Amino acid sequence: MSETIARPVSPPASPAPPRPPTKLTLRQRLSIADVKIAPWLYISPFFILFAITGLFPLLFTAYVSLFDWELLDETGTFIGLENYTELFGDAQFWNSLVNTISIFLLSSIPQVIIAVLLAALLNTNLRASTGWRVGVLLPYVASLVAVGIIFGNLFGVQFGLVNNTLEILGLDPVNWQNDRFASHVAIAMMVNWRWTGYNTLIVLAAMQAIPRDLIEAAVMDGAGAARRFFSVVLPLLRPTLIFVVITSTIGGLQIFTEPKLFSELPGSSNGGAQNQFQTVTLYLYQSGFQFQDLGYASAIAWMLFLVIIIFAIANFLLTRRLAASGEADR
Repeated sequence: MSETIARPVSPPASPAPPRPPTKLTLRQRLSIADVKIAPWLYISPFFILFAITGLFPLLFTAYVSLFDWELLDETGTFIGLENYTELFGDAQFWNSLVNTISIFLLSSIPQVIIAVLLAALLNTNLRASTGWRVGVLLPYVASLVAVGIIFGNLFGVQFGLVNNTLEILGLDPVNWQNDRFASHVAIAMMVNWRWTGYNTLIVLAAMQAIPRDLIEAAVMDGAGAARRFFSVVLPLLRPTLIFVVITSTIGGLQIFTEPKLFSELPGSSNGGAQNQFQTVTLYLYQSGFQFQDLGYASAIAWMLFLVIIIFAIANFLLTRRLAASGEADR
């Protein structure tokens, strides 16, 4: 057997002495500060403007809602939650809320459906496609005064084009101003005429972003036009459709211009003779600027804000469920 030679064990190396910290120059310190601070400076204009035009009015409205504050008063009288207590028992407020939801449903649901169909049509090989797209968007950029005049001629009770057409067809004319459901339909048509083109272009942009390879693969598999639309195009439009639905919901619950213009038609009044098409924002406007009760109008504004939050949460839950179902289908 060979003898084992013991090798000497070298002592562990002593750790190197720490280097003294390098002193940064002023230029280096400014460069590091620029990297850390510059992104916040770039986005700060949005937050500053939001704080001035969004957050401060929201908080000040909540403050005013706790006062009995008339329009020309410098300071109001603190009354706590009395405005909200009165609001919950106000039949006119609940009537305006029901009218708002009714008009919102009559406008938003057909609006999204028509926008998708028009976008699918514009996505085909149409002649002068750019002109058609501009034509679809024209109602959105039209003057609101022009919109009031047009629909005043359409839905006039005695000399309106719609009632004249109904009489030619042998049908009874409709009292568009005084009938509750008819007035909601007329206002919803105004909303659809103005906003459908805007949503159409959003959906069209999403359709054109769909990879052509997926459409061509569906064609190779023998899928027809309807099958490709419902099985390929529509599922890929889910995020865009959710965005359109959410924005339509927020805008529909704050509807003011259309019922206000409809109130200016001959034979009508502000919100209707029996408040049959008075919306929450129209009631807010009347309370604040006609009745000059800023405290009560502020309470209405905050109740509308809470209603919008509830609908936004519902949309969020619906969005998460649709997204989960979409992942499961894949």
